[in-house]
Amino acid sequence: MAERSFVQEVQKLRQGEGEVFSGEGILAVTKALLESGVSYVAGYQGAPISHLMDVLADAQDILSDYGIRFENSASEATAAATLAASVNYPLRGAVTFKATVGTNVASDALANLASGGVLGGALIIVGEDYGEGSSIMQERSHAFAMKSQMWLLDPRPNLPSIVQAVKDGFDLSEASNTPVMLQMRIRSCHVHGQFICSDNQHPKFTVKDALENPTRDVSRIVLPPASFLHEKEKIEARWPAAVKFIQERQLNEFFAEDSDDVGIALQGGCYNTLIRALNQIGLADVFGNSKIPLYVMNVAYPLIDDEFERFCRNKKSILVLEEGQPNFVEQNVANILRQRNIDIGLHGKDMLPMAGEYNTATVLAGIRSFLERYGKIEPQVKAAAKQIRIPTITVAAPQTDAAEEPEYINAAEPTLDETVHSRPPGFCTGCPERPIFTAMKLVERELGEHHVSADIGCHLFSILPPFNLGNTTMGYGLGGAGAAALNAQADKRAISVMGDGGFWHNGLTSGIANSVFNRSDNLTIVIDNSYTSATGGQDILSSTALNPTRSTGHEIEKAVKGVGVKWVKTIKRTYDLKTMTNTLREALTTQEKGPKVLIAQSECMLNKQRREKKKVRSDVAAGKRVVRERFGVDPDTCTGDHSCIRLSGCPSLSIKPNPDPLRTDPVATVMDSCVGCGLCGEVSHAAVLCPSFFKAQIITNPNGWDKLRHRVRGWFIGYLQRRDTRRREQLSF
Repeated sequence: MAERSFVQEVQKLRQGEGEVFSGEGILAVTKALLESGVSYVAGYQGAPISHLMDVLADAQDILSDYGIRFENSASEATAAATLAASVNYPLRGAVTFKATVGTNVASDALANLASGGVLGGALIIVGEDYGEGSSIMQERSHAFAMKSQMWLLDPRPNLPSIVQAVKDGFDLSEASNTPVMLQMRIRSCHVHGQFICSDNQHPKFTVKDALENPTRDVSRIVLPPASFLHEKEKIEARWPAAVKFIQERQLNEFFAEDSDDVGIALQGGCYNTLIRALNQIGLADVFGNSKIPLYVMNVAYPLIDDEFERFCRNKKSILVLEEGQPNFVEQNVANILRQRNIDIGLHGKDMLPMAGEYNTATVLAGIRSFLERYGKIEPQVKAAAKQIRIPTITVAAPQTDAAEEPEYINAAEPTLDETVHSRPPGFCTGCPERPIFTAMKLVERELGEHHVSADIGCHLFSILPPFNLGNTTMGYGLGGAGAAALNAQADKRAISVMGDGGFWHNGLTSGIANSVFNRSDNLTIVIDNSYTSATGGQDILSSTALNPTRSTGHEIEKAVKGVGVKWVKTIKRTYDLKTMTNTLREALTTQEKGPKVLIAQSECMLNKQRREKKKVRSDVAAGKRVVRERFGVDPDTCTGDHSCIRLSGCPSLSIKPNPDPLRTDPVATVMDSCVGCGLCGEVSHAAVLCPSFFKAQIITNPNGWDKLRHRVRGWFIGYLQRRDTRRREQLSF
């Protein structure tokens, strides 16, 4: 089950010529694929592009109407390899995945595809996930385009530009026989807007046509001697064809070209941010009309030498606005200016941060420095400029009388990062992965610390407090492979962790089968949520849900045994902390040799709550009886040990003042966000035999029996409290 459904939204994909399409960027991309006559689409989910896969899955009836083949690929490499269908046939194909991790996984297939070239249009839609909001390493897709000589589109973040980029991408690919990457940043994926539709197009050539009329071209296969000629063909034929197409189609845009003697060259994806920054200093209006010349590179690679020469004509200096590091574009521009003997000032990373996401404040500081240097705006000397805390060019303040001396805010005033506590990511309330790592901490008390090879997914949060488990992470499904070097005769076993998504993506072969082949004695924990929780709840092979278009229900345990693992245990409910702890202890101490696999099963609580809360709201509104379970702490009994917090870390657990004036330690308390998973109570009993936790039922729309039982309980509890009060009064005398 995906985290949300697009069943209603995808009906907009049927809109035809002249109709106005309203929606978000992901839907616009899907509509553009249909209007481009795509023959097949594949991909692997991952932020910020996950919803594109969800939209395509929900639109399968529409895709089938046009004979379009859609596939949820097992990995990004699988997706990229499907573009081989465009090598020998005039088939338009598209794949999508998260960059750059997805591009890393797919790089071998992409390199082979780019080497041999394509006959049909091949479009790789990558979700660029860069900056502080990203969960991955800070790298750029740009490097892959340069390495393999693929063309990279980076359109302005508005729906008409995004839709046109998809169409231009297919045309550019076919014109230059080269696969094309379309970079979709987070804001582009989720931006809302409108565009005028065209009719959806049936593919001119379908997958069925290719199957029934097979052809082959040996010169497109990456084998000597053809592979030696591909590099020459890229430079002598494909590159010039791409440059010619880009110029003739005018894919890059010029705004206010001759309005000033300085200008800004920028990647298309940075356009909205730049306009907001220019608007704040009065150099652009809210409609995007700029007073500063702009050269918008909707094609981020290759750069067009003639267009740069045109833009730099009659200018003193330009600023290159390029998000990310290394500064590929700026270096390329410097080379163009040098080769063409264009003697103007070139600025970029000297006035903007070398790395990190370019938000409005960052861009504003950079362009302010640039424009101040060339006298286009007055120097900013007040503290408002200083607060941005980004290195800028020092500009001398104009001479003023003492009476006119500008007011400065104390330069020692602390910044946000000095006053606001960092908030590391953590598990959701009631997360079923939390008890796994609680059990690991309890076993650690007995057996000592173990090397833990982590993986990509929610379980990676175990590296952070309060668990502090995990020594390395090397990639999706590579938890087991990351521990391969630590397979030696020793008193301890290495532990590796992976999710069910990572298991099917890469872990079965790179981790489990590799362990069998090399006779590993380590332990692998596979966390089975029944779907890919971290990427949005999409179905996988081991999903328990019945999927009408996919084959599900394939057990991980059978797959593990199928590659030769003998010691396999499955725990059906991770919240059973006693069983979890005992099984972990057994796996780490058993005398049986060979790889050991522990499969820990429970549904993702976040997805479960999304589903159940909707039903609860509906039942409450309909007057139905609804029972909600939650836990609480008796403050009179709580010892203030706080093992429940230290070994759980649940966000619904907190502390409050102790009601006993003779005790100073604060007591634990359970907030209303509790979902009743029960781990906190289990932890307390496992750690210190704490009796302070209780489970309560909150009943909405109670029936007669509920009300009667509540009154009886209230009377009985009141009777005991009154008796206890009288007893205390007697003792006080």
